[in-house]
Amino acid sequence: MDFYYMPGSSGCRTVIMVAKALGLELNKKLVNTMEGEQLKPEFVKLNPQHTIPTLVDNGFSIWESRAIAIYLVEKYGKDDSLYPKDPQKQAVVNQRLYFDMGTLSDAFGKYYYPLFRTGKPGTEEDLKKIETAFGFLDTFLEGKDYVACDQLTVADIAILANVSTFEVVEFDFSKYTNVVRWYANAKKVTPGWDENWEGLQKMKAVHRITLALFNMDFYYMPGSAGCRTVLMVAKALGLELNKKLVNTMEGEQLKPEFVKLNPQHTIPTLVDNGFSIWESRAIAVYLAEKYGKDDSLFPKDPQKQAVVNQRLYFDMGTLSDAFGKYYYPLFRTGKPGTEEDLKKIETAFGFLDTFLEGKDYVAGDQQTVADIAILAIVSTYEVVEFDFSKYTNVVRWYANSKKVTPGWEENWDGLMQMKAFFEARKAAATN
Repeated sequence: MDFYYMPGSSGCRTVIMVAKALGLELNKKLVNTMEGEQLKPEFVKLNPQHTIPTLVDNGFSIWESRAIAIYLVEKYGKDDSLYPKDPQKQAVVNQRLYFDMGTLSDAFGKYYYPLFRTGKPGTEEDLKKIETAFGFLDTFLEGKDYVACDQLTVADIAILANVSTFEVVEFDFSKYTNVVRWYANAKKVTPGWDENWEGLQKMKAVHRITLALFNMDFYYMPGSAGCRTVLMVAKALGLELNKKLVNTMEGEQLKPEFVKLNPQHTIPTLVDNGFSIWESRAIAVYLAEKYGKDDSLFPKDPQKQAVVNQRLYFDMGTLSDAFGKYYYPLFRTGKPGTEEDLKKIETAFGFLDTFLEGKDYVAGDQQTVADIAILAIVSTYEVVEFDFSKYTNVVRWYANSKKVTPGWEENWDGLMQMKAFFEARKAAATN
């Protein structure tokens, strides 16, 4: 029994829960509709509407979640509790299933689907349709524990999949007290609830990233190591930033509208749906924690997280600080810092080389935001032609990081812009 699905889809989650209630194991086959996999000829042959979920049971192909749910119960159910044979009881179950599709799901789509295209929800009228739908559902549940009968049916399961979706997008249905009571019980008694919730978390991650695509402004200059850090972290998370160039050489960071966003008037600065945050490492951690599908880039384990934080502070207070003290004078005088300043760079690279002894990453067993931040600054050292070849662990790590870090090419493009500017300022200072 092959089941073509995506875990975030409420219809797919309906079928998964019904199958669980029946003790059936589905052979799950992921179909990424975002990549157009449902349009492949082999899938269209199974389902000419090319929709998910689709079930193929020993050569018999059927789609539309509610039709699949009924089919599974009628063919594999040990009794008719999930879909009664009594005409009147069955009629009520059917009515609730059509209500789920034509009213509840339809209202969800009209209000929330525009977010995926425009970054904004539907109209106030669309929102009122959701409220009306929940009002109907609340009425259906007056004095009842289940939506259609005296026991759990496929109607409860389908509506549970839908109502839990409303919860994840943070629609407040607390005033619908019968729905709240039913929902709390349905989560307890419905087999497969845990998998339904896991699918919702995946959907939520996509939902949050989609919002970010439309509402995340990034104020930057491409040559800045901090800006390049954020660009690479965003790339690793699958985020597209709405980039806004701030020419600090022309004083654009001092404009009142920018100072209002960031009173320190520094770049990079990120504004995410009205929330403003600056300092590249703080931004990197924020993005990883809010939009990461897991905690690999910024671990939740206190000890692992502590090491990542230490490396980030090392990047700012030692590695980047040493760069600034030795190389920034070139922008003003055409000459670098002192020999003592150069020794601080060498000391910093010595520390980094020690951190990397016998390790592939700077702070753990996988790439983290610390690797990305340090990659941004080490690549800056390469461009200004600081010779770090004697730090063999750094050289090994650097070669690998360039290969495995998403966004490396944009980092390098930014460095080339920085190099051109750097050389022009150096030439101007020496003339």
